[in-house]
Amino acid sequence: MKIVAVIPARYGSSRFPGKPLADICGKPMIWWVYNQVTQIQEFSDVFIATDDERIVTVCEQYGLKSVITSSDHSTHVHRIHEVSDKIDADYYVVVCGDEPLISPDVIRTVLPKSEVADNIYVGGLCRYFSDPAEVIDPANIKVVTNDKNECILLSRAVVPFPYKTVLFRYKKVVGVECYNKRALNFFVSAPKGFLESIEDVTLQRFLENKIHIKYEMVDSVSLSVDTRRDLEKVIEIIKNRK
Repeated sequence: MKIVAVIPARYGSSRFPGKPLADICGKPMIWWVYNQVTQIQEFSDVFIATDDERIVTVCEQYGLKSVITSSDHSTHVHRIHEVSDKIDADYYVVVCGDEPLISPDVIRTVLPKSEVADNIYVGGLCRYFSDPAEVIDPANIKVVTNDKNECILLSRAVVPFPYKTVLFRYKKVVGVECYNKRALNFFVSAPKGFLESIEDVTLQRFLENKIHIKYEMVDSVSLSVDTRRDLEKVIEIIKNRK
């Protein structure tokens, strides 16, 4: 079973331009992510998927494998699909390029337990929120799963709403996903749905087409870097580890 890891890295982030190249203790952020992902022996290969020559140049400088993709992709899944057209594999594991603290053991949890050849396969990771302020932040995608770890709801809103009880814990999507080729082919051929158009939650496209997403729960302290303040937190954590 061939599993390829792909790290999407865009230079033109609206909130944090040049984010993948942000300096963290002397190394660009993308180096930290790549270094974590390459520790997983199950991966046949690891590639950074980018549309920017500045990121390619830095990848070459640090010996990181990269793939140039189109700058016209509307979602990261479209970018992964382009990679899948160039690099053959049974599964493509996506690790967001803004997760420099993600641990190899957490990433490994997303790997499918057995090969699914004939059906669409989509997997992801989630964790419990540790800070109440995170729950109301629309940048954090909330996930609700059933007893089979299948996703029921994805939303930027606070779901479920605590109407009858508060005796539960909210779950947050972690930036690690897994697709087979059939899933990627389906996604790029399906139109954007009603909920996806409103909330801009990419994977809602699968849910709106009644396709299950398997979410595994992990105990992760990873922090995604969405702003420069997040970057400062990550730098402080890495300094303390050293």
